[in-house]
Amino acid sequence: MHLKTHLQRHGAWLNLSTAALIAFLQRSPGVRLAAVADEFVAASPVGALLKTAALAAASLGAVDSLAGATLLATTLTPNPTGPLPTFFANVGVPITPLGFTIANLITIGSWKVTGTIPPGLTLTTVQPNGGSVTGVTGGFLDINASSSTNFLTTPLLEGTPTIAGIYSFDLQGFWYGGESGGPFGGQGVSAVFPFTIVVSDDGPIFTRQPASVTVEGGTVALDVDSNNATSYQWMRNGLAVSGATSPILLIPDATFAAGTYTCIASNSLGSTASNPAIVSIASTNDIGRLINISCRATVETGEYILIAGFVVGGAGTSGSEPLLIRASGPALVPFGVAGTLPDPQLQLFSGSTVLGTNNGWKGSTQIASAAASVGAFAWNTPSSHDSALLETLAGGPYTAQVAGESGDMGVALAEVYDATPAGTYTAATPRIVNISARVVVGTGGNILIAGFAIGGSTARTVLIRASGPALVPFGVAGPLPDPQLQLYSGSTLLESNYGWGGNPLISSTAASVGAFAWGSAASKDSAILVTLPPGTYTAQVSGVSGDTGVALIEIYEVP
Repeated sequence: MHLKTHLQRHGAWLNLSTAALIAFLQRSPGVRLAAVADEFVAASPVGALLKTAALAAASLGAVDSLAGATLLATTLTPNPTGPLPTFFANVGVPITPLGFTIANLITIGSWKVTGTIPPGLTLTTVQPNGGSVTGVTGGFLDINASSSTNFLTTPLLEGTPTIAGIYSFDLQGFWYGGESGGPFGGQGVSAVFPFTIVVSDDGPIFTRQPASVTVEGGTVALDVDSNNATSYQWMRNGLAVSGATSPILLIPDATFAAGTYTCIASNSLGSTASNPAIVSIASTNDIGRLINISCRATVETGEYILIAGFVVGGAGTSGSEPLLIRASGPALVPFGVAGTLPDPQLQLFSGSTVLGTNNGWKGSTQIASAAASVGAFAWNTPSSHDSALLETLAGGPYTAQVAGESGDMGVALAEVYDATPAGTYTAATPRIVNISARVVVGTGGNILIAGFAIGGSTARTVLIRASGPALVPFGVAGPLPDPQLQLYSGSTLLESNYGWGGNPLISSTAASVGAFAWGSAASKDSAILVTLPPGTYTAQVSGVSGDTGVALIEIYEVP
């Protein structure tokens, strides 16, 4: 059944009611979500998620009690904070003009570039508008503003490098803007933009190398990235893989394709081979699988409560799966999260049938014991209004809804943990195979952040999607126009995407796992297809231009 028809049959096509949203989230076949039983808060995906939320808030100048982590990188940001992308040049070739966008800025008060550039790589100003250059000579830096668009300034950097290397600089400024050219927001905004120029003398440079993985079989996705390559060719054991000319190599059945893989990236100046990645096969019942999912978002009312859909199942599985489902509001306060939801109500649905409701866990020893066994962070106040359900579910789609019991609003964390007893999992045991969460994406600490863990002893391939424009055909009001998707392991950025570009491997994989189709290759919806070893990860969705709106994040197990 087409998704549009499915939604229309629920009578909510124009405004995507809660009932339609449930159907929308449950449409996808399953992925497994559960938690690593031997990990605690600091290492668990929940802990990482909380820390990431704190960092996002801290990047805007907020003070948060969670300290010690580094500021997460953002690219092409309208917010006057954070590093710019890495730029590339080749020896003897002028650097390609480099640009970034800052929203709602028209005129520039003052700026300067700091950093020491070796002989041969030079930089100065040709636009004396209060700017200055420190420690650099030659070349030029040109900053232009467009009053006609009301939201764009584009610095351009050019030069003629003669020495290969990696050089980093800071672009500092006191920015002004607004309809009249006056101070933006009533006052200037001080900003620092670090950026890096990578200069090479032998063709492309890889910014992401393929990673070796051990799997039990099934699909494997290897990928690379190079900002200055024009073509790619994957090799297996020294021989070219037919048709493998994309930055992503999708191996449909690794059982018959184990080996050593490299990628050759090329441009007009030459070719570069990636590091080798070894795909190994292991025979085990303790297969890689999703064992925990956590989604942290601002809970509003009506259509804008926090709704997470998940599917229990998996090919060749039977029986049922024990799950711990939690809605944290007051329990987030000790982590320094501001504006938490005071009294989260948790409801579990199968279709339109309510399977369970909880309005306060009341210090349940059963809930506390289950949380400890799966490595969930402890709730220390029995009288808190945090809510939880411990359920044993047969294969199929479900939704967990988190709302303010009194119609109140605030930040909440929804968690789904696989409570299968340690040491009892087999390949026939049902698991979580898909998770979807639909929330309003804000800025700073209110972006959409989903944490997940892969358990077992082998790697697992996942498809992660961030839908914004793709929701328009389903009548979703106010979708996020340009969702950027970033995947982290701890504070390390593993991958990012902001515009899927009609990648045929993304679309074919989405079809294979039952995800709804994205109609336009030019849409700004984003996706990541990757094979990940056991561990904890966070996926973040934010507006590339600092915009806000409704987004849907999905994580699929790719068999």
